[in-house]
Amino acid sequence: MGRGNIEIKRIENSTNRQVTFSKQWAEIIKKAREIDVLCDAEVGIVIFSSGGKLYDYYSPRTRLSRILEKYQTNSGKILWDERHKKWQ
Repeated sequence: MGRGNIEIKRIENSTNRQVTFSKQWAEIIKKAREIDVLCDAEVGIVIFSSGGKLYDYYSPRTRLSRILEKYQTNSGKILWDERHKKWQ
């Protein structure tokens, strides 16, 4: 028998919230690696924790900047313009 549905809401206890974040992050990375290997896809993930810390993952055979350039090209959304390229 499967688990029942739970309400998705913010975890109030900061310790429990951090533990849940760590577990969820590990699961997201596991899935990203599976998609990368099984489907030969380029994967990039960027997450900022509630404390402002940066967590990222990208396929080992590529660079995050390449993934972001492809996203910008395919989505039509401007992530940076010419004046920001010098900061790369």
